[in-house]
Amino acid sequence: MRIITCEEPGKLVPGQIERPLIKKRYAQIRIRRIGICGTDLHAFEGTQPYFSYPRVLGHELSGELVNANGAPGFTEGEIVTFIPYFSCGLCIACRSGKPNCCYAITVCGVHADGGMVEFLNVPVDSLIHGEGLSFDELALVEPLAIGAHGIRRASVSPNEYVLVIGAGPIGLGAMEFARIAGANVIAMDMNAKRLEFCKKRLGVSHTIDVTLENATEKLSHITNGDMPTVVIDATGSLKAINNGFQYMAHGARYVLIGLQKGEISFSHPEFHKREATLMSSRNATRSDFEHVIASMKKGLVQPHNYITHRVQFDQVTEEFETWLDPANGVIKVMIELP
Repeated sequence: MRIITCEEPGKLVPGQIERPLIKKRYAQIRIRRIGICGTDLHAFEGTQPYFSYPRVLGHELSGELVNANGAPGFTEGEIVTFIPYFSCGLCIACRSGKPNCCYAITVCGVHADGGMVEFLNVPVDSLIHGEGLSFDELALVEPLAIGAHGIRRASVSPNEYVLVIGAGPIGLGAMEFARIAGANVIAMDMNAKRLEFCKKRLGVSHTIDVTLENATEKLSHITNGDMPTVVIDATGSLKAINNGFQYMAHGARYVLIGLQKGEISFSHPEFHKREATLMSSRNATRSDFEHVIASMKKGLVQPHNYITHRVQFDQVTEEFETWLDPANGVIKVMIELP
C-alpha cells in the first residue's frame, strides 16, 4: 500500500509498504479522506511538541471499515471515523472520565504513525459511526471536536462574550460551538482574509485585526466596558497567549487550546484581582465527537465551509510546503484517496 512519511522536518517521502495485518481488538479502515491541520504543518516545520521522527502524519480521517474484527455494532463496509487519541484506560485521568488527557496517551499521527496510508488499523473502541455523513464531513469531526471541547471546558453560557484568538481551523471550530452555545463571539487574528472568512462563512459579528486596531480598546467597546468573560487561545503563539491575559473580564475563564513549547508569563496581581481561571484544553472526548456529529446533522455546522483546498494522495509531497504560506489562504486541505 502507499504511504507518506515525514522523515525529518521539511522532508516528506512517499513509499510502499505491506498492508497491515489485523491485530486483536483492532479494526481496519480503508482511508478515503485526510484533513491537514496545524499539528501536521507544525510537525513538518519541526515546531510541534511531543513529536519524534520519522513519523507518518494524519489524524483527521475518515474511510470505509473493511474489517470490523468484532467491534460491537459495526459492520464491514460502513463509513466511519474514529477518535485518534488512544488511552490506557487505567490511569487517574482515564478513571476520572478524561481519556483525552491520559497519562500514557498515544495520539495517532503524533506519538504513533498516522493516516497518510491506504489502510490503517485502529482500536475497535475508538470507532465512530458515520451517521449518514460524507467522507468529507467525517474527516472534519475531529478538528471541530477540539474546538467543541474547549468551549465545553469554558462552560460557555448564552449571551456571554467569548473572544477566540486565532482564526485557523481550530479557532473557527471554537467560534462555531461558542455560537451554538448562545455566546456573542469575537474573532481576533492578524490575517484579514481569515477574519473576513469568519464574517462571511460563520456569521461572526465582531472581528479584531490586531495589526490595525487597539485590541483592548475595541474589546472594551464591543463588551460595553466589561471585557470578555471567556477568552480562548487557538494560536499556539507565545506572544498571543501572553497577550490574552489582558483581555479578560473580572471573573473570566481563559482556555488554552493552542500549544507552544515555551513558558507563559503574566502579571499575578492582575490575574489574581480578577479571580480569573486558567485552564488547558487537550484533544476531545467521545461526547465532543457526538456533539459535533449531531450539530452537523442538524445543520448547525456547515462542514464544507472549511474546505478550501483539495489534492489527491499522490500530490501531497509536491504541494505540502505551499500550505504553510498564509498567502495561499488555506483553511482546510482535504486529501482524497479513491
